[in-house]
Amino acid sequence: MGEAVADTSAFTQAAEHRPKLTAPEAEGVPLIDLSALPEAAGAGDNLHPSSALDDLAAAVGDACKSWGFFQVVNHGVPPGTRRRMEEASRRFFAQSKEEKGKVRRDEVNPYGYYDTEHTKNVRDWKEVFDFTVQNPTFIPVSPEPDDDALKELKNQWPDFPPEFREACEEYAGEVQKLAYKLLGLISLSLGLPENRLNGFFNKDQTSFVRLNHYPPCPIPHLALGVGPHKDAGALTVLAQDDVGGLEVRRKTDGEWVFVKPTPDAFIINVGDIIQVWSNDKYESVDHRVKVNPERERFSIPFFLNPAHYTLVEPLSELLSSDNPTKYKAYNWGKFYTTRKTSNFKKLGVENIQIYHFRV
Repeated sequence: MGEAVADTSAFTQAAEHRPKLTAPEAEGVPLIDLSALPEAAGAGDNLHPSSALDDLAAAVGDACKSWGFFQVVNHGVPPGTRRRMEEASRRFFAQSKEEKGKVRRDEVNPYGYYDTEHTKNVRDWKEVFDFTVQNPTFIPVSPEPDDDALKELKNQWPDFPPEFREACEEYAGEVQKLAYKLLGLISLSLGLPENRLNGFFNKDQTSFVRLNHYPPCPIPHLALGVGPHKDAGALTVLAQDDVGGLEVRRKTDGEWVFVKPTPDAFIINVGDIIQVWSNDKYESVDHRVKVNPERERFSIPFFLNPAHYTLVEPLSELLSSDNPTKYKAYNWGKFYTTRKTSNFKKLGVENIQIYHFRV
């Protein structure tokens, strides 16, 4: 259990008001003000108890339960860090395909550059650069349960722009701090100690960051930036520009709801792992990205994922005779490797999903 490092006087002052909760539009994804949180939080740090913190946890829990998505402002990520990352991303994608292709991903290393022209199942109108947060990262070589071999994956960094690697690593570090704060709030909202979930990410995490570029699309009625999907990991922290395009499937009626861009906000969604940990109290929901016929769009999701050896299963503290387990345990590394392998070759089976592990 880590030592709190926040300025307690500032926190006490911020705690005098309740978190501001608004909806950007009628029936829209909730917007939550995190100004009551301490500035510094790591994987082992505790949040200071207060009524404001209780309210924040309740608001986050309501958003996770009702939507699976919410936006956050006053989140503590320095604006300059985000601006440098966004500018480096724009400069990278502005290069020729030949230059970007020098760091192209492949079946051996899933990190680096790729576009829809080089994927097995072309459905998305975009190009991407992925880098792992922990470098190197270890994942299983094979999805086969009896194969214990691991492979070491290292980031591929382009020569241009020269500040690209530094901007990426700085951004990942700051957004990771925010992800830990959100994990604490989610844990509290489930009635658990705030650091209950953090231990899954203290060592050997497989988290990664994706830089997305969606060029203008001349046939927007026939293409999507990203088709409907759910995120397989624990938590996603997304920065999007002012163009917008993200849509979330509303749980109440199944309608697609546009997530209006909010200046300096991050969009948060729970992934499949939190759905399993919460034993379906919180649900990972479908979302997609619509393309724009006139303007290019940029976004940067941070995917918080645990170590490859993590067994994902409902948390024992949440189970009872009235709430029995709904999932069998599964190995995250094998799950992750199966999903990555399916990007390059057909496995002869349906893409693995958490419902395959339902009891």
